[in-house]
Amino acid sequence: MLSEALAAGASVEAVFVEPGRMSGADQRVIEAAADAGVTIHELDEGVAHRVGSSTAPQAVLAVIGMVDVGLEQLSADGLVIVCSQVADPGNMGTVLRSSEAAGAIGVVCAAGSVDLYNSKCVRASAGALFHIPVVVGDETVNVLEQLSGRGLRCVGTSATGGEPLWTADLSGPVAVLVGNEAHGLGDEVVSLLDGMISIPISGRSESLNVGVAASVMAFEAARQRQLARDSKLGRDG
Repeated sequence: MLSEALAAGASVEAVFVEPGRMSGADQRVIEAAADAGVTIHELDEGVAHRVGSSTAPQAVLAVIGMVDVGLEQLSADGLVIVCSQVADPGNMGTVLRSSEAAGAIGVVCAAGSVDLYNSKCVRASAGALFHIPVVVGDETVNVLEQLSGRGLRCVGTSATGGEPLWTADLSGPVAVLVGNEAHGLGDEVVSLLDGMISIPISGRSESLNVGVAASVMAFEAARQRQLARDSKLGRDG
């Protein structure tokens, strides 16, 4: 995570290390942090276990400035994933990781969603938090109004009843909403959407984990965009 933060130019304020537990990879990251002007603090043995948020914290801890941006800073040309009351930090981290990998232009964590900087969310993002624009947003209704006003088509996800993903058009500027793990999207939110999309399920499961669903949606959008680019190149060339 520290390596990704440095690579992204995030504001690394301080680094804390337990020298006796550091690996060669840890040492290289610490050297990179020092070269970037970050202050390195050495900890006594066992201190990381007492202050770390996981049961087996690594030998390197860091304090990094928050990286979220305003909604107006997101591009209006591409895919935005909007999380509406997503409660599980692991799911949120997965959404960040998959969205960045699929080339989304941003992720919005609307009000009521888990804290973007929850330690489990940060770890689950595997560094994507530092490489994709993220917004700690307003209420979902207000987020929709702003995105729609900027020309993005807003669609929601539902376990059943929506247009099958394989026929849905995600190739243009679009915001895809994923909802709460237990309750999905509320009626007020659904009433403001341009459509609903469902991922066809052949097995016995009723629905997909919200992190998995967002990942499938993001990569289907990436596939459609690549096909559109290839088609344009074929016409032009």
